[in-house]
Amino acid sequence: MRESRSSSISLAGSLLIAHPNLRDSNFAKSVLFLSAHSVEDGAFGLTLNRPSGRTVAEFLPDRDLGRLAGVPVFLGGPVSTDQLIFASFHWSAEAERMECRHHLVIDEAEQAAAEMAVVRAFVGYAGWSPGQIEAEIAASSWLLQKPAREMLDLERCPRLWREVTSTFGPWFQLVAEAPDDLSGN
Repeated sequence: MRESRSSSISLAGSLLIAHPNLRDSNFAKSVLFLSAHSVEDGAFGLTLNRPSGRTVAEFLPDRDLGRLAGVPVFLGGPVSTDQLIFASFHWSAEAERMECRHHLVIDEAEQAAAEMAVVRAFVGYAGWSPGQIEAEIAASSWLLQKPAREMLDLERCPRLWREVTSTFGPWFQLVAEAPDDLSGN
């Protein structure tokens, strides 16, 4: 189910999928989770399909991290890339939506992991000023979709953009399945 493009409705809890024509290297073929959005304040999102290949223990080697040591670190976006941000994701069965708490301190992230939430760490984030994300959506830079429960499976990361983009119709499926370099054909 695709979400409404209405700017008066909060887009928090939505997936923001880079349109195939979006060539900005920060966002090309990316899938973000918008965890905060309002017309007055702008938007905050985290990129879900750009794992760094490293864990929290590798970023914080001098800390006793317990269950957080093995948490994967993702490249969250181009803003504040000197920050490590913890976020927890929880599927709300009654609301049938993904919920996210971000900017957790280590103790909060440990508690969320103990409560069986999916915990991820992000280097940086994506942010938009008031009205900016609405203008980018109106310019067809982004596609919106309600996230599926299984979207956070680590095995899906390499193919997440392709899978989600393909759900928008035959043209999107064709473009999503095309190789990055067409010269080999």
